[in-house]
Amino acid sequence: MTDSATTALDADISPVTTERAVPAWAPVFSLMLGAFSQVTAEFLPASLLTPIATDLGVSVGAAGQVVTATSLVGIVAGVAMTIVTRAMDRRLVLWMLTALLIVSNVLSATAGSLPVLLFARVLLGISLSGFWAMATATAMRLVPAEALPRAISLIFSGVSIATVSAAPIGAYLGDLWGWRNVFMLAAVVSGVVLVFQMLTLPRLPPLTSPDVRTLFVLLRRPSVRLVMIAVGLSISGHFAGFTYIRHFLEQVPLLPVTAISLVLLAFGVGGFIGNFVGGALVARSVKGAIVMASAAIAVLALVLFVAGSSGVVAGIAVGLWGFAFGALPVGFQTWMVRVASDEAESAGGLLVSAFQIAITLGAVIGGILVDGFGPFGAVGYLAAATLAGALLVSLSRDGAVKA
Repeated sequence: MTDSATTALDADISPVTTERAVPAWAPVFSLMLGAFSQVTAEFLPASLLTPIATDLGVSVGAAGQVVTATSLVGIVAGVAMTIVTRAMDRRLVLWMLTALLIVSNVLSATAGSLPVLLFARVLLGISLSGFWAMATATAMRLVPAEALPRAISLIFSGVSIATVSAAPIGAYLGDLWGWRNVFMLAAVVSGVVLVFQMLTLPRLPPLTSPDVRTLFVLLRRPSVRLVMIAVGLSISGHFAGFTYIRHFLEQVPLLPVTAISLVLLAFGVGGFIGNFVGGALVARSVKGAIVMASAAIAVLALVLFVAGSSGVVAGIAVGLWGFAFGALPVGFQTWMVRVASDEAESAGGLLVSAFQIAITLGAVIGGILVDGFGPFGAVGYLAAATLAGALLVSLSRDGAVKA
């Protein structure tokens, strides 16, 4: 790519480093909004699972598979998106992904059966995974190298805001307006995000042409495989517990919807704070941040298992769980960037796939355990899987995960 091949807006992108001499914060902010809208749609089922199951006439475990549908397609969507769209302007791809998010939310709001809702969540899986496969690589082209940590933090703040707001507001508005109207509101928010992205994102011609062979080259790196296995353990445990957290709070401490909304708010606020604290810990030690976060979640899951019948204990434990989880996405993202910075989009796609495999496993295993053993089943898996993830990372000798 040369200066003559770009618009004036892109003229300061270096042909060697592809970074800007001056940061373009408005486009980065549009990526933050994209992260917010995507994660909001992803998290809504956790707060609406019971009314969805009742309305569609299915079990809670079956309704929980709307999470599985999103993550299952995301296993391949992230890596496939970077290959299928490799000749397209990345700006156009991001616009298309946000438009697909809008369609998914509208279909979710109007679904008359579980299969239709599952299809809507499949579309979300494509949109969500494609977005995360490209988000960090796009940020690298929008700001100078020294501003990249700040840009990534800004993008992840969208995740934090969604974590704070999606579940508690979803539960509250779902009880007030009905779960369908909550999804329709999410579609409106996504529409606003699309308009802002169309106004701010610059032209971003593709820089590389990845193919399937690129993925296998990355997977041959032991460090990349280690990241993906660690994600599979800790993140599957988290989503096994989080997908069915409303069911747990209803059945064990017997909390009403208003109290559940407050507990989910505590989880979100904890995650918001944990994201920034986790970022500071990651800057000092990726390994330490991931190990501490995973081990803390395992301990909190045991607290829920032993003393979760107390509403106060359950609320505090869930809030601290959110705080601990805040460090994991930042930690795993930083780890992957360090071991595969030469193929940022493809590595991002692999990381998305690892997350989606973990989410799929968590939702499936959690659903089976909830239907078979009650609300404590998913919490038990949460404790076991996150503890295993902490042990794996703590015993690893991968240089990129240390400092």
